[in-house]
Amino acid sequence: MIKIKIFLGVDHQGAKYKDDIITYLKNNGIDIETSELKNSDADDYPDFAYDICKKVLQENALGILVCGSGIGMSIAANKVKGIRCARVFDENDAFTAKNHNGANIIAFGTNLSLDTIYKIIDTFIATKSPCEERHLRRIEKVMKIENGDYNLSLIHI
Repeated sequence: MIKIKIFLGVDHQGAKYKDDIITYLKNNGIDIETSELKNSDADDYPDFAYDICKKVLQENALGILVCGSGIGMSIAANKVKGIRCARVFDENDAFTAKNHNGANIIAFGTNLSLDTIYKIIDTFIATKSPCEERHLRRIEKVMKIENGDYNLSLIHI
């Protein structure tokens, strides 16, 4: 059995779910590590996103980010080379993010219920990484964009 590690980052709005998510993951045998940054009313989501992204890349792990909407965290995370973060709303989003788009981090907002959050997390963890050629081809193109190597003129229109 492969041991899965999850890195969790939450800003001041996401902090309300932090302990619940940690407990849920630990109770399900998942190795969980949180950002060492402290939450306060004046904290900034990019700090947590960046901290978790670096840890995910260093350990080839998965990440979860939680802020008010999930939008800010996902935008900040996607600025880090090697990260593919998707803002997700439900189980289908979590499946598609990982299986089609190769997401290594998901982000969501505090407007979701804990039950929905747990289903999203379960789906994200259980979903296999992309293996179909069409998904791998698309991810490769995204990586070329990220590296500045994408050449649209090579696309046959």
